[in-house]
Amino acid sequence: MGPELKNAVKAVKWATDYLLKVTAVPDVVYVQVGDAYSDHNCWERPEDMDTLRSVYKIDGSHPGSDVAGETAAALAAASIVFRSRDPAYSRLLLNRAVRVFDFADRHRGAYSSSLRSAVCPFYCDVNGYQDELLWGAVWLHKASRRRRYREYVVKNEVILHAGDTINEFGWDNKHAGINVLISKEVLMGRAEYFESFKQNADDFICSILPGISHPQVQYSPGGLIFKAGGSNMQHVTSLSFLLLAYSSYLSHANKVVPCGETTASPALLKHLAKRQVDYILGDNPLGMSYMVGYGPRYPLRIHHRGSSLPSVQAHPARIRCKEGSRYFLSPNPNPNVHVGAVVGGPNITDAFPDSRPFFQESEPTTYINAPLVGLLAYFSAHP
Repeated sequence: MGPELKNAVKAVKWATDYLLKVTAVPDVVYVQVGDAYSDHNCWERPEDMDTLRSVYKIDGSHPGSDVAGETAAALAAASIVFRSRDPAYSRLLLNRAVRVFDFADRHRGAYSSSLRSAVCPFYCDVNGYQDELLWGAVWLHKASRRRRYREYVVKNEVILHAGDTINEFGWDNKHAGINVLISKEVLMGRAEYFESFKQNADDFICSILPGISHPQVQYSPGGLIFKAGGSNMQHVTSLSFLLLAYSSYLSHANKVVPCGETTASPALLKHLAKRQVDYILGDNPLGMSYMVGYGPRYPLRIHHRGSSLPSVQAHPARIRCKEGSRYFLSPNPNPNVHVGAVVGGPNITDAFPDSRPFFQESEPTTYINAPLVGLLAYFSAHP
């Protein structure tokens, strides 16, 4: 990451400081601030927000193994980042991860069953909490090296459906990430008891190769990975990140992935990942960069309140909930360029409606940008 490394570490700490606050009370995790319906109902600037700031939590009688398991995974992963930079902070993160994971495992259930209308339909856990328990355990295994987490993963592999939906990886479904992360140990020759996870990771790689028809992964004519459902670019960045990570593990182990008639070499996986990044940055049929502010042509009407409404400096008077609608529906470009934000992207025919109401194509999200940072870091260091 070069000079950006310190900013990346700062960004991680900004998030983990928050996660430490929401997990400060044992067996409680505060999981949401705000009312999804009233927030979605208003198009207003963050400075003007007057919607409900209701706070929601999970606890022993209202379980949420999904959000608690994911929080434990984040804390454990971040503890590795700070291991040599700030050992005391790293220990705090790891100890908290252990406690939060223990809570997630003892009180099993999906947070959307406990909190229902507060989190659904916008942030429902669709695919269950089982993957997040495995995800939390895998990161705790990696961060702590305690035998209990390795044993937990082996023992719960079948019960927690490790082999399900092998080519999904995102905020709801962790399966492909779990398989790739564990496979590193198998490839290093250290963990044959994880062999089935490596088989799942190999199957994931084979399912994503162009030219091998797979019902869940398609390619647009211009070469973009496409999966059904909204905000396609989240799949492009997260799956490409896994392709790159797996490519690195394979090359260290001097291995390839056999896929029927063809073979996926580490070089091929890197090439596939780079092709996706190049597409995002403008090498596509429209010549459109899907990263705002990058290149000569990029989305001008993104689905983002702060970007589309005039700044407080330009318009000091308050803009109320529904008063923002005229800016939302305006054909004019957003007044504030949200530099670096990556949007949901084009449809399967490579077409892109640069329009705010088409939120699945024009909305930027943290879960699109996050995996892309890793990809860009690698390709800037290995052009």
